Amino acid sequence: MRVLYKSWRGVLALALLLGSGAALPAADYPLLASAAPDFALRAFAGANVRLSEHRGEVVLLTFWSSRCSTCAAQLAALNRTYLTYRSAGLQVYGISVEETEREAREFAGAHRTDFPLLFDPAEEVSRRYAVDELPMNVLVDRNGTIRDVQRDFAARDQALYLRELRSLLNE
Repeated sequence: MRVLYKSWRGVLALALLLGSGAALPAADYPLLASAAPDFALRAFAGANVRLSEHRGEVVLLTFWSSRCSTCAAQLAALNRTYLTYRSAGLQVYGISVEETEREAREFAGAHRTDFPLLFDPAEEVSRRYAVDELPMNVLVDRNGTIRDVQRDFAARDQALYLRELRSLLNE
């Protein structure tokens, strides 16, 4: 098991996570501490997105699907997070893991966000990011390195994830 907590706060957060009964969100993620794979995807509204153009920003990638029972709640929570932290350098992108563009477009229209929702037509990006559960968040630091992952969505885990996000924004 590989854990990258380097401070007492990280150790405390890990202890809280273990004590909550939740699975370790990042311990078994194969891309942790690796360069984030670059991609270019079409947005449902607005400009297309290339990840490498956002070096210098903290980027949160969230993978979602209309068939995911908790994805809508997570997109709403991430929208609030984005509105709070975008001025500090946070960028959020929601990447659809759908079989058809029609399904993804309908879901995106019903769950509006202030951050771009992107379509991954061949699910190539989700494969490159080893998406194995939905929803899934991947947190990329200002240098383009994957620093954390959160699988599934539970409101009780948000405080821990927000601490990691704020730490990266302060680096």
